[in-house]
Amino acid sequence: MSIGRPIRVCVLAFAGLFALEGLIFHTALYRRFLEPDSSTGEFELILRRERHAQNDNGDNLVVTLGDSRFAYAPRLSNEITAKTGYVFRHAGVAGTTARSWYYMLRDLDPTAQRYRAIVLGVSNFNDVDEYYNPYDDIRELHYLIARLRVSDAWEFPRSFQRRDLQWQAFRGILLKATILQTDILAFLSHPLARLATVDKNRRGYDSWTYTFEETERDMTGLLVDWRAGKFILPPGAGSEERDTMGAEMLMGAPQTGRLAAFRRQWLGRILDRYRGSRTRIVFIRLPRGPIPCPDELKPKAESVIREFAKRQGVLLAEEHTFDSLERVELFKDGIHLNRAGIARFSPMLAEEISRILNGGLRSAVPSE
Repeated sequence: MSIGRPIRVCVLAFAGLFALEGLIFHTALYRRFLEPDSSTGEFELILRRERHAQNDNGDNLVVTLGDSRFAYAPRLSNEITAKTGYVFRHAGVAGTTARSWYYMLRDLDPTAQRYRAIVLGVSNFNDVDEYYNPYDDIRELHYLIARLRVSDAWEFPRSFQRRDLQWQAFRGILLKATILQTDILAFLSHPLARLATVDKNRRGYDSWTYTFEETERDMTGLLVDWRAGKFILPPGAGSEERDTMGAEMLMGAPQTGRLAAFRRQWLGRILDRYRGSRTRIVFIRLPRGPIPCPDELKPKAESVIREFAKRQGVLLAEEHTFDSLERVELFKDGIHLNRAGIARFSPMLAEEISRILNGGLRSAVPSE
């Protein structure tokens, strides 16, 4: 038998595989069946929710992005829309960084003209490196996999520093089934249950999240000795409180400029998308914790965000605007506001953004 025939069969098989991959996973087809309670599914639900919100609101629409620290209730911010003049929506996803925010905005606002302002919430204006490396957070591949395009197969993988993660991202973009395989197997095992779950979430997700109320649990009784690196949790505290406080106590990471470079790349790309548009970019420092680390114990670092604030169309909220919320009774753990904290933060946020956008005195770039 000629060797040419097996080669042709292999080529046709690979062509069929890529055609099937493209049809199912490089279109919107499989997005409809994603497990809602997954990284990819949650990202897609939030994107879908915020697209719908664009149709229901006017031109003075403000969208906020951040990780789970950006805990506020747009519902409460919008109770004072008559006063502020703005409608607030939240497109933030827990566990994400500026890399995910860029791709969220790329598909949420393709023309870069829909929003009056984009508010980016960070825990620190200074670029203080932690042991965590934002470049190599592979979770973001899972958040973004349904949104990444073949045209991203060069740039996105190169945003990771480890070679194995670069390869994983490159392969994942071309063959999305390799990233979604757990989701696919779960779907094929119980397709009817998945379809029912998807339908329930697609019908109710908007109202559930808009009316959600956080726990009333607080951190009253927390004791912290930042210099000694020790803390005592309140009575009845569990793993969530212990883990978040423990992560906050991890100090002394080598200061290499890694976070500054990451922010310059990915926050810079967001700013570049909106350069010359009507949309203003506003940076805020979020409430940091129930007993935040004193600034004098943190290493000195540069501030890419303060550099960005010198650009046209980029605004910086005064750094200490939300310091009054950094109290044990307003946090549920080491980094997240509780119900009472959110109830205070939400209108404060709306008023501060309104003040900035409506011509209030722009804060001086704070000193480091």
